[in-house]
Formats: sequence, structure tokens, C-alpha cells
Amino acid sequence: MKLLRRLSQRCRAACAAPILVTAAMAQAHPGKAGEDVAAWVASRLQEFESFYQDLHEHPELSFQERRTAECFAAGLRQQGLEVTTEVGGTGVVAVLANGPGPVVMLRADLDALPIAEMTGLPYASTVRAEAQNGAAIGVMHACGHDLHMTSALATASWFASNRNDWRGTLVCIGQPAEERASGAKAMLHDGLFERFPRPNVAFALHCEPLLPTGTVGFRAGPLMAAVDSVDVTIFGRGGHGAAPHRTIDPILIASQYVLALQTIISREIDPVQPAVITVGSFHAGSKHNIIPDRCDLQLTVRSYDEGVRAQMRTAIVRKARALSEAAGAPEPRVEFSEPTGALRNDAELTATTATALREALGEAQVVEVQPQMVAEDFGQFGDAGVPICMLRLGTTTEERLASWQDKGGPPGLHTAGYYPDLRASLTTGVVASVAALKAALARP
Repeated sequence: MKLLRRLSQRCRAACAAPILVTAAMAQAHPGKAGEDVAAWVASRLQEFESFYQDLHEHPELSFQERRTAECFAAGLRQQGLEVTTEVGGTGVVAVLANGPGPVVMLRADLDALPIAEMTGLPYASTVRAEAQNGAAIGVMHACGHDLHMTSALATASWFASNRNDWRGTLVCIGQPAEERASGAKAMLHDGLFERFPRPNVAFALHCEPLLPTGTVGFRAGPLMAAVDSVDVTIFGRGGHGAAPHRTIDPILIASQYVLALQTIISREIDPVQPAVITVGSFHAGSKHNIIPDRCDLQLTVRSYDEGVRAQMRTAIVRKARALSEAAGAPEPRVEFSEPTGALRNDAELTATTATALREALGEAQVVEVQPQMVAEDFGQFGDAGVPICMLRLGTTTEERLASWQDKGGPPGLHTAGYYPDLRASLTTGVVASVAALKAALARP
């Protein structure tokens, strides 16, 4: 625990507030089968809390997670796991062998988001980075990856400390660049399933602010959507704003394009098929009276069905070309990137896991959730032939949920105000992870 003590010392003094163990355990609602694990977490909660706060205070963007990876690797190594770093870039792989038996994998993600934090937490991130266009941006863990890592570290520590309770091999990985849907692919391409024990099953947690702490959500089959990022450049001919007839206005074309994109969803896609096209970025021009020569847009495109996905890609290109041609503008540029397929939980594994979670947390604390249009490259491991199960971890206390009821709900993921209620969330995350992994290790 020397590493965790050093991390604790680096945290601000406010991070070392007294820990109310009974309150944390009460919020976690452990069932009888999970009481021992919850008590174990409570006995080391301050160590893990300081580890979390240090990660939260020092976030790093995708494929830049060098400090984060070092901290995660050092923490796992301190628990006695055999650790390899720089897998797929900044990825971490830790192996804990404990005799013959199944191989189970637990995935945590390392990267943060380009968002300036506005939580007001005493350990809030003040990190700044440089965007691709050179502008200064804030960086924060707005998707809970710091909690994912802390829960994974604590879970691995439990398995290392309780070797008499299980047999098999635990593979715990820290995956880079989840937010760019690139890290899982990078680790697979770097031999994740060839260089290290190939898992029989793989698990991951994903924070869910709309679920109360103490609760875990599950769903067999489709859980998260396929996603494509799209960069579109509409070209025109610049000139003076007082003489628009001598120009080709790319802002006008791009504005029509934004509206036309929504007709793909409303008029070209089968209404019973989930599909989303969102324009998240629109940049053009530099001054009031100058018509620019280009407009740059960034889109996110989401679906579940591969046929629908291909249909949307074709329509996105077609409409950009048609509107540009109608205005007499040059050919637009449309580039697709960061693709990842839909995440589908294995039905048999999910059913076994849900049973184990009910025994560990209690019947009422395990709920079936609906699919969402958010994306996750954890599904890449499933596409590689390993049965997967991703669980949704409730991260907002019931009291805080009630306080936000008339305000549209608590701050969501990928927003400047998101943070998990740590102690209860972490306790439940570890209890759930231990229960799921032990159930998988008990399978033939």
C-alpha cells in the first residue's frame, strides 16, 4: 500500500476527510452474499478514495494517458499482479494466476474528455490541454473512467487478498482511448489475446448517473449503439458580405445540410430502427462582413443495425454532394473515422451474472435497463469472439436524485457537472465486480 499512501499524500487536504463507513455501506445496499466484500472495501476505503481523487485531479486525453497508466499499473503491481504496460499505446495488462480454471477479464478505461470541469469538488481537475486546432481546452473525467479504474483496482486487490476463495486467472486491463473508440482495437492489434491469457469471458462497468447508488443495471443483447464520427467540409467561394452574388456561401449550404441530415432519419430510415445523426460542431468565418470559403462540421452517427448504418453513411455523402452541386460549389469533403460496432452482451453470461448480482446486492438493487444510443468500444472484445457483459453502475445517491427531480435530472455523462457519489458507488462497483467474476470463475 506504499503507492496508495503516496498518492494519498499528493491529494489536497480536503480529500482526507473522515470516512463514514456505515453511511457508505448503507448507500451501497449490499445483500447478505455481498456483505463480506462490502466490509472489506470499507476497511480500505480511504486508500481507494485517495487513489480515485488523484486520478480525477489529473485527467489525460485519449492515447495521452501516460501518468494515468503509470498510476494504474503501479497500483495493480502493488497488489501482486504481473503487469505489462504500453500495450496498444498506453494500455495496461495485469495478470493474476491462481491455479487451474477459467480466465476472466475485467476492463477499465483510462482516458478523460476535453471538458472544463465545473463540479466545484475540492479535487476538481484544473488540467488544460491543446485541442487539434491549437485552442486551449479543459480536461476532466466526465464519464467516470476514474471510478472504473478505482473499482477495477479494488476488485483485483480483493482477488489477490482472497486467493482461497477462487481458482483460475484474472486479467485486469486498463484500456486507452475509449472516448475515441480506438483503444480496444489498438490493444487487440497489439496481441492482447495472443500475448496474454485469452479470457473465456470479459466484464466491464459503465457509470450511470440516472441509477441510484447501490443499484446495478444489466441487459442481455444490444446495450449500446454502433457509432461513426464524420468530418464534413463544405467549400464555397469567399468574398465581401455586401456582395454575396459574387460568392458561393458555404455557411448557407452547410445550414441547409444540417437540416437535410435530419430528413435521413425522418424519411429514409425505417421508423422502428434506432438511428441518430447529431451535428456537434459547426465552424466557419472570421468576421461579420466576410463570407468564408469553407465551413467545417463534425457529426456523430449512431445505429444498431449494420444495414441502417451503411444507409446513413451513403445518405450523408449524397446530401453533401447534392447541396454543394445545387449551389455551384466545389465537391465537399466527407471523412468517416473512429468506427465501432454495437455492444451486445452475451445472453447466457448476462443471465448468470444477474443471478450472482441479486445474491450479492439484493433483488431490488439489480434492474434491467434499456438500450442506449451511446457507444462503447468494449464491444470490440465481443467481436473478437469473447463473450462479454457490461454492467451499468448507479452513481447518484437517492437524495441527490430527488434534489434534481424538478431540474431535468442530475448532470449527465460528458457534461462539466458530472461526478459520482464516490463511496457508495465504489462499494457497489466492487461488490458487483467480485460477484460477477466469481460466478464466471465457477463456470466449467
